[in-house]
Amino acid sequence: MKIVTVYGSSQVRPSDCIYQSAAAIGQRLAEAGLTVMTGGYYGIMEAISKGAHEAGGHVIGVTADQIGKRYQLRPNAYVTEIIHYQELRDRLLYMVENADAYLAMPGGVGTLHEIAETWELMRIGGIPARPFVCYGSLWQGLVQSLRSSPYLGSGYANMIAIAQTPAAAVKRLKL
Repeated sequence: MKIVTVYGSSQVRPSDCIYQSAAAIGQRLAEAGLTVMTGGYYGIMEAISKGAHEAGGHVIGVTADQIGKRYQLRPNAYVTEIIHYQELRDRLLYMVENADAYLAMPGGVGTLHEIAETWELMRIGGIPARPFVCYGSLWQGLVQSLRSSPYLGSGYANMIAIAQTPAAAVKRLKL
């Protein structure tokens, strides 16, 4: 079964519109027969997991002591398989290397780091080029700015697609 790694903020609450959008994406991914892999905790990770789980999908949560112990976090209730690491960097590398596609939902510095790591590894051939979608206006502005920058090397520009709706996000993953 193909795996989609989803990155996103832990700060999103169930009452937030983006939480509902993320749950809808998780549902659509599961209905398409895809496994969802997230960081396993709360916010966007929980919303994606909830949508996928409630649609009968398999949900992998990749956790790390460096976050979990520091903030006293447990995996969210919708995770069906837990993969655990001590270090955050090992967690991210697993999520990058073991996915068939990537989806970056709105987030902060952690999500930005995940996007940059994935994007750069694809560019240099550290991992094969795979479908990569960034969701929403936050990433749209950043990606467009980078695409027009003289500092963005060749091979970067078309590696990331932008989506503004759950349907478009799933469609652009091309799996």
